[in-house]
Amino acid sequence: MTTPTLQTRTLGRTAPLTVSALGLGCMGMSEFYGSPAEESSAIATIHRALDLGVTFLDTADMYGPFTNERLVGAALKGRRDGVVVATKFGNERLPDGTRVGINGRPDYVHAACDASLQRLGVDHIDLYYQHRVDQSVPIEETVGAMRELVEAGKVTHLGLSEASAATIRRAHAVHPITALQTEYSLFTRDLEADIAPTLRELGIGLVPYSPLGRGLLTGRIAQGSLDEDDSRSSAYFPRLNGAALEANLVLVERVRRLADAKGCTPGQLALAWVLAQGDDELGVAPIPGTKRIAYLEENLAAAAVVLDATDLRDLTEAVPIDAVVGDRYGDMSHIDA
Repeated sequence: MTTPTLQTRTLGRTAPLTVSALGLGCMGMSEFYGSPAEESSAIATIHRALDLGVTFLDTADMYGPFTNERLVGAALKGRRDGVVVATKFGNERLPDGTRVGINGRPDYVHAACDASLQRLGVDHIDLYYQHRVDQSVPIEETVGAMRELVEAGKVTHLGLSEASAATIRRAHAVHPITALQTEYSLFTRDLEADIAPTLRELGIGLVPYSPLGRGLLTGRIAQGSLDEDDSRSSAYFPRLNGAALEANLVLVERVRRLADAKGCTPGQLALAWVLAQGDDELGVAPIPGTKRIAYLEENLAAAAVVLDATDLRDLTEAVPIDAVVGDRYGDMSHIDA
């Protein structure tokens, strides 16, 4: 498969950060989407991404938990230069996987950062996100602690994940926020009403996670196709189960037909749509995740898919903004609204 040289995108205007137009989400290499990858295989996938021009790697302390950061750190040995390492804190877990809750307390921010630096084996984190907003701690206190990490040289850019427009404004007033990471795809367009205009106004970049609708938009998921140990087969992801899945697969088929006409895969067309949402006012750099080199190469080839106004219209008509059945998560209480 021929993969084009990746262009770059600039996230943020006040505190800009240049990254590859497509990044690599590393979460699934360690947890959630079926059995973890063998370390050697996962490292090979990360190295292949770097060889193909990916400079943007995304992880979090809670993935594994903790093992994904170590994996990324191992893959970066001897290859750190030029790579933007993004990680997150705030979804607190114990080593056995027990979920403690969302934690945005200043003392925890500092402790979590130090632990991530050690696991990653780096002297600074390029982009440090609050993974989820702690509703019990004023965002000013959390971002104030994050600002102290920047002042200490441990972190260079700050980000938020799944934050509301109001929270983004309050956080940005404490320290420039470079990027918001949130779910965004043809199947998830909630942010277009309030959040995207706020990002444009404040000069904050957008890092879409799950830009392939948790794999649905690749066209490879069918009823009963996911393994039992794949979290997407659980009630935690309503869109991928039962009657909701059947309804959503109708939408996937529409995308597939458009992709066939375009000469690409459904996943490539879906990624090209997300990339096309960026412009001079809003840098957009999706982070599709995979643990397989073949899927990595397929995803990166989406950068060569050029969409015109007709293509964009056809896609949004094929998947209307309110057409997807089911919530993003079975429990939406952890999303800042």
